[in-house]
Amino acid sequence: MKRKSGQDPDITKNWKPATLAVRGGSARTEYGETSEALFLTSGYCYDRAEDAAARFAGEQQGMTYSRLQNPTVEMLEKRIALIEGAEACRATASGMAAMTAALLCQLSAGDHVVGGKALFGSCRWLVDTLLPRFGIETTTVDARDNAAWEKAIRPNTKLFFFETPANPTMDIADLKGICDIAKAHGIVTVVDNAFATPALQRPMEFGADVVAYSATKMMDGQGRVLAGAICGTEDFILNTLLPFHRNTGPTLSAFNAWVVLKGLETLDLRIRKQSENALKVARFLEERLPKVLYPGLESHPQHELAMRQMELAGPIFSLYTGGGRKEAHGLLNALELVDISNNIGDSRSLMTHPASTTHYGMAEEARLEVGITEDMLRLNVGLEDPDDVIADLDQALRAIGR
Repeated sequence: MKRKSGQDPDITKNWKPATLAVRGGSARTEYGETSEALFLTSGYCYDRAEDAAARFAGEQQGMTYSRLQNPTVEMLEKRIALIEGAEACRATASGMAAMTAALLCQLSAGDHVVGGKALFGSCRWLVDTLLPRFGIETTTVDARDNAAWEKAIRPNTKLFFFETPANPTMDIADLKGICDIAKAHGIVTVVDNAFATPALQRPMEFGADVVAYSATKMMDGQGRVLAGAICGTEDFILNTLLPFHRNTGPTLSAFNAWVVLKGLETLDLRIRKQSENALKVARFLEERLPKVLYPGLESHPQHELAMRQMELAGPIFSLYTGGGRKEAHGLLNALELVDISNNIGDSRSLMTHPASTTHYGMAEEARLEVGITEDMLRLNVGLEDPDDVIADLDQALRAIGR
């Protein structure tokens, strides 16, 4: 690969997704390093004062300050845009920084937002609590019901916000149907695609305007760093998002960007193997528990829709023990291999109790409305041998009398 091949659109347009995930966006220095260079610098120098003035005026290409640009972060942004099929991408310090920036950069007092009810807990907090503080009206709907989105539209509706699959209920939203409704009314769609990643689902192919990520999850994939990303058109990224990002500073560190670049190299391999493992584990649990919600199972109420939108169902699903919190916590406490952890997307198998962790901040009524009950557990199936994960779950289930 030549020094700038990874950033040459005439070259990268011919590369397949797996190649883009390894080489897309890469630019080598004069030293010809094989791994992307890590630029740990806060600022940049100029040969002449006129060069500094020209860069700040946008008349000369080059870096000015790492809150705005960094070569390592830029490589990550270009790579994510390429694998997403987006014109441009902006990286952020965390997934929630990405969600917050994707919303606030384009909303003003008096606007109206429609959000899916089954959003990640912190995303629901944005919709239910933060946006109304700034005079932005919000409504939540069952994201699975296309008619509910249409019905919720007001003259001032500016934006639809949802995730699919939803965390942790595994609800599947009809990407094309919802995006078609939004476009017919001039409404922007913002999709949280963290569970699927562009390796399994590319919302823009179904009409989404903006796609946001917690790159902390599958993109890093090994539980190492926090990161986020926002993808959209070049016009949106440069003229709508960038002024907000530049002046509020949710900046991704160069080191974290470098780690995520390394994670993306194995994203396709990991998510496919973890999806395969998850299906095997889900089939085992389906025979032992009252309910397992995994889009890859034929029993999932939206299995067919999920498989039309996603290549595979991913590594994450939810299960219901049939008892209350005491039984759910008892199962967690009996685990010997699977970790009790509220993270997802890791190469290790992790399990959490959403009602008391990730969605603790949601009102109980709101949690119950979307199906986050006290007996629900969320499982991220990792890269261990699935038979070992099954054996651990089997002994934990027997410990609670299941």
